[in-house]
Amino acid sequence: MAEQSLTKNILRKGLIGIVVGVVLVIAARLTHFPEIFQIMFFVYAMLGAFVFILLDAPSMTRLEGGKAVVGLLLFYVIISGVYIAGAGILPQYDPGIEKGKIEKLLKARRARTQQGKAEELIARAKALDEKADAITKQLASLGAGAQAVVVSSERDAAPAAASGDLVAVGKEQWELQECYNCHKLYGQGGKKRGPEMDNIGNLMTAAQLREKIIDPKSWMAEGFDKQYKKGKMPDKYKDLMFDEEIDALVAFLVSLKDASVNTPKPIKMK
Repeated sequence: MAEQSLTKNILRKGLIGIVVGVVLVIAARLTHFPEIFQIMFFVYAMLGAFVFILLDAPSMTRLEGGKAVVGLLLFYVIISGVYIAGAGILPQYDPGIEKGKIEKLLKARRARTQQGKAEELIARAKALDEKADAITKQLASLGAGAQAVVVSSERDAAPAAASGDLVAVGKEQWELQECYNCHKLYGQGGKKRGPEMDNIGNLMTAAQLREKIIDPKSWMAEGFDKQYKKGKMPDKYKDLMFDEEIDALVAFLVSLKDASVNTPKPIKMK
């Protein structure tokens, strides 16, 4: 009889735990929590159900002396193993990656100091010296006329190379500023706090994008009224980023012109 009562108790409270877990998962999904958090909420609901099942479970045989110590140690090992195994399933924090991001962010700041400027000038002088040696060798082997052609072609290619470099720097800023936390790009990142960005280059000009970064309230993505009113996009970037970093990020965003992605229409608010 007691076994039947315990079985019913397990089934009833286990079912309640499943229902609560499903409700939590649905609520987390509707509020755009990452999948890992949805799983955690369900696990917590099941752990709660397990605790309530134990409250009505029959009392165990009393352990004394050495048996009590062994039982306590065994219980500790089991619980520790469960927690360690569960934590191992979750995404792990990598300090090296975060340290690398911080180093890249601080690199530009150090360049603004006197020491940074001196180091930059030395590096430029070294690069110019190497280029002068290369030109001298070209003049000796090819002649002045050929050199003129080489210099001309390098000059013509410089703007394109500079443009490509600027976009690459802008993509790096996208990663460093962790824009992917709110915006999805290339099918990755985003928690739906902001719109997908794959086609933003066809919808906004460089000037408009710069305005949006500096003053988030100046533009709103169509369908993101709630996020706009709550100020989901922070206004810290005008203070956090240098002008050239913002220019690079804008150059990267302008290059995003994938019309197959339904990037919401920007609406001018100010």
